[in-house]
Amino acid sequence: MDPLHQFQINPIVQLIIAGFDVSFSNSALFMVVAALLVYGLLVHGMKARALVPGRLQSLAEMFYEFVAGMVRENAGHDAKPYFPFVFTLFMFILFGNMLGMIPYTFTFTSHIIVTFAMALTVFVFVTVLALIKHGLHFFSFFMPHGAPIALAPILIPIEVISYVMRPVSLSIRLFANMMAGHTMLKVFAGFTVLMIGGLGSVGFLVGLVPIAINIALTGFEFLVAFLQAYVFSILTCLYIRDALELH
Repeated sequence: MDPLHQFQINPIVQLIIAGFDVSFSNSALFMVVAALLVYGLLVHGMKARALVPGRLQSLAEMFYEFVAGMVRENAGHDAKPYFPFVFTLFMFILFGNMLGMIPYTFTFTSHIIVTFAMALTVFVFVTVLALIKHGLHFFSFFMPHGAPIALAPILIPIEVISYVMRPVSLSIRLFANMMAGHTMLKVFAGFTVLMIGGLGSVGFLVGLVPIAINIALTGFEFLVAFLQAYVFSILTCLYIRDALELH
């Protein structure tokens, strides 16, 4: 089967409004599933508020402490009010990535439009935050401190382009890693099936090697799914720090 077939968006409920196709698709479905799973973990897991936490409560507290530490260490103590924003991003991306590892599901983070929408949200959020906190002084961010004024015509365009490209790099990093990883898994899995089927009884023994490779690659892809959620969130923390401190 075509390894790219798994990324095809299929409408579940057809809906056209003012000539625009806003159908409820498989991508939207798994976004809802991811959001509900996060909500269920946090609300149901913390419902008991036990002194000795159970499994769900321990998992919820672990995620909370992990992201809280990330925000504290990378965005500073002044970024504490923005913890819910970073926490929501991390959990949504993480659960979206992990859901995509289950057979017959859909990885919505493998689509550039989804990752770009999240990255653009981060970009607009930190830009508005910087403007509210610093006003017009925000634009001094594009002129490195201590740089000669004579270099301003060169440095300022470079800094502006670098700043504007943040949502592009942020979105491509997540989308490319998830799409490449899932494609690689599908290609290797198809190769393994063809090898076993083509060589008969001998093929099963020979196929044990690519099967072992597939298992290792699947484990690696789980690691990548977590790391990409972490990288997206930690870069968001760094952007928030830039907005708060202008450096």
